[in-house]
Amino acid sequence: MNKLKILEIDPWIEPYEKDLVLRMDRYEKVRRELLGVTGRFGDFANGHHFYGFHREEEGWVYREWAPGADGLFLIGDFNNWDRNAHPLEEREGGVWEIHILGKDTLIHGSRVKVHVTRKGTGMDRIPLYIRKLVQDPESHDFSGQIWWPEEEFNWTDQHFAPREEAPFIYETHIGMAQEREGIGTYREFEENILPRVQALGYNTIQIMAVMEHPYYASFGYHVSNYFAASSWFGTPEELKSLINKAHSMGIRVLMDLVQSHAVKNKAEGINCFDGTEEQFFHLGDRGYHKAWDSKLFNYGKHEVIHFLLSSLKFWLEEYHFDGFRFDGVTSMIYHDHGLGTAFDCYDKYFSLNTDVDAITYLQFATELIKEIQPRGIAVAEDMSGMPGMCLPISQGGIGFDYRLAMGMPDFWIRMLDRKDEDWDMEQLWHELSTSRPAEKRIGYAESHDQALVGDKTLIFRMADQDMYWHMNKNSRNLGVERATALHKMIRLATISMGCEGYLNFMGNEFGHPEWIDFPREGNGWSFWHCRRQWSLADDENLRYHDLNTFDGAMVRLMKEEKMMGEEGLECLWRDSARKILAYRKKDHLFLFNFHPLDSLPDFELPLHEQAGYQVLLDTDEERFGGFNRIDHGCQYETQRLPSREGDLGIFIYLPSRTGMILKKVK
Repeated sequence: MNKLKILEIDPWIEPYEKDLVLRMDRYEKVRRELLGVTGRFGDFANGHHFYGFHREEEGWVYREWAPGADGLFLIGDFNNWDRNAHPLEEREGGVWEIHILGKDTLIHGSRVKVHVTRKGTGMDRIPLYIRKLVQDPESHDFSGQIWWPEEEFNWTDQHFAPREEAPFIYETHIGMAQEREGIGTYREFEENILPRVQALGYNTIQIMAVMEHPYYASFGYHVSNYFAASSWFGTPEELKSLINKAHSMGIRVLMDLVQSHAVKNKAEGINCFDGTEEQFFHLGDRGYHKAWDSKLFNYGKHEVIHFLLSSLKFWLEEYHFDGFRFDGVTSMIYHDHGLGTAFDCYDKYFSLNTDVDAITYLQFATELIKEIQPRGIAVAEDMSGMPGMCLPISQGGIGFDYRLAMGMPDFWIRMLDRKDEDWDMEQLWHELSTSRPAEKRIGYAESHDQALVGDKTLIFRMADQDMYWHMNKNSRNLGVERATALHKMIRLATISMGCEGYLNFMGNEFGHPEWIDFPREGNGWSFWHCRRQWSLADDENLRYHDLNTFDGAMVRLMKEEKMMGEEGLECLWRDSARKILAYRKKDHLFLFNFHPLDSLPDFELPLHEQAGYQVLLDTDEERFGGFNRIDHGCQYETQRLPSREGDLGIFIYLPSRTGMILKKVK
C-alpha cells in the first residue's frame, strides 16, 4: 500500500500510521458494502425519491422504512383520521407501502400522519420523509402536510457558479432577522436582509434552523424532520425564492446542518418511529447526549447512512443549497463527545475514544457533496482539531473544505478578561496564525453562542451598560471609545492573520446591543430580545453605523485584494511591552498598536527591501468613528533605519488602539 499523503503533510502523525490505515480500510470496506466496486454515492443517496409520498399515474404511493413495526396505517384529513382505513403492506427489508387510487384523494395541503403499531401499542407519527409540517393553532400539535403545488418553482439560477474565492460568511437565523417583534419570514429576509449582506461584501450566507424543529427556542439544533424546511418561517417555495435571489446576487447559500444528534421527541421527530429505539440511534446511554438532551445516531448502520446521505442530497437538489456547515462534528467523532477533553496530544485523536463509524460517515458525506456540487462547500465545526479533517479523502483525510477556527472566539474572550496592559502579542500571533498543515480555516471573532442570554458579545464585554447611554456620536465615554476601537481591531486581526475564510453572526458586525432571548415562559413569551435592530446601524448619528461601515469596508478590501489565507504570511514585529504587532502578506502590511495610551510618532518597521507603501484602510478613520490620525495621502518609502544597523524599513506614525493596512506601491 502506498504511504498516505497525510503522513508527509504532517510528520507528527507518523506514530499513528496504523490508526490512519485502519480508518481508510474502514472507509473502503463500508463503501464497497454500500456501493460495490464502481458505485457512486449520488446513485445511492436517493431515499427521498423512493420513500415518502409520490404521485403515480392512477393516484399516489406512500412508503416508509419501519423494520420493527407490526403495522402502519396512513391517516389524515382525507380519511377523517381513521386508523384502520388505509393500512400499508409490508415488503422486504422493513419497507411498508400503500398505493392510493385517485389523484384527488390526497391534495396539496392535505394534513397527514402515519399510525405505527408494535406489540399491541400504537402511536400517531409524522412520516419520515415528509417535506412540510403544519402546526394546529389550538392544540399546537404538528402534522405532516402533502406539499405538491400545481406549478413547480421556477428556478432562474441555472448559470450561477460560485466564484472560486475565499468564503466571507454571514451567519443568520431567519426568525430573528427582522426588527419587528415576531418571527421573521423567508420572504422578509429575501427582501430586507439580502441587500444588506451584499452591501457589506459578504459572498456567502449560512442559514441556521432550516430543518424543521418543534421548539422554536432550540436555535434549530433539535431537528425533528430531515426533509422538511422549517414551517416557522414560511413555505418551501419562499425558501427556494430566497436562495434563488441570493444566487442572482452572486451569494452562495450554506445550510447549518444538524446530523450530530436529533430531538428526542416521538410525536414530532424520528425517535422510536418503528417502535424501537435502535431504528436510527444507539441503544442506552450511547444513544443519548446528556448535555444536549437529544438522541445520537448509529453511523455504523447502513440504513442510517442511507437516510442521512439522502437528506444531504435532497437539500442540494431540491433547494439548490451550495453546501453545509456540519454542526457538532466533535460530538460525532468521539465517544465522550469531546466534553471536558483537552486535545493536547495526538493520543487523544487516535484512541478507543474515537468513533470511527462517525468519521467514515463524514467521509461519505463530503464525497457525496462534491459529486452533486463540485464547487459545494463543507465546513466542519470541530473544536478538537482532528488531524486530516480538511484534507482530501485520497490523502487520508476526512474531506472537509474548511474547519471553523473555534479557538479564536475563546481566545478573544480570554484576552478581554485581562487588563489591556497584560495583552500578549506573542500569544495573539500564535493563536490566530497557527493551523494544521494544509488545513483551511474559517476565522471568526465571536460566535453566535456569545449573543445568547447568559453570555456576552465582545462589545458588551467591553462596554457593558455604557452602551445604553453613550453610543451617540456626541457622547464621549472612555468605555465606549475603548470598546468600539477594539471591536474594529479584533475583527481586522482575525480576518487577516492566516485564515482562508471569515464568518460573522448577523448584527455582530455593528455591535448589536441586545442579547438573544427566545420567547419563553420566563420572559412572558416576548419577542423583544429575539430580533435584530437594523435601525441602529442605519442611524448615522450612532456609533453602530460607524462599526457597520467599517465591517463592510474591511470585508470588501480583503476580498478585492485577495488577502485571505496564509500564503506569504510573515511576522515582522511582536512587542508585548509596547503592544505592537506587524506582519506582511504578499504586497500588504498589517500594523497594530493595541496599547491603550501610547502612540508612536516614528515607529521603525524593518522591511528588508526597497519599496514604497500607502495606507489603504485604518480603524481610526473618521468614517469608522475614529479620530482620523493617519494620513492616507502619504507614501512611505523605505529608508535606512538608524536603530536597525542601517536595515531598510519605514518610519510611520502608529496611534494607540489602531490597526491599519498598507499596500506596496508598484
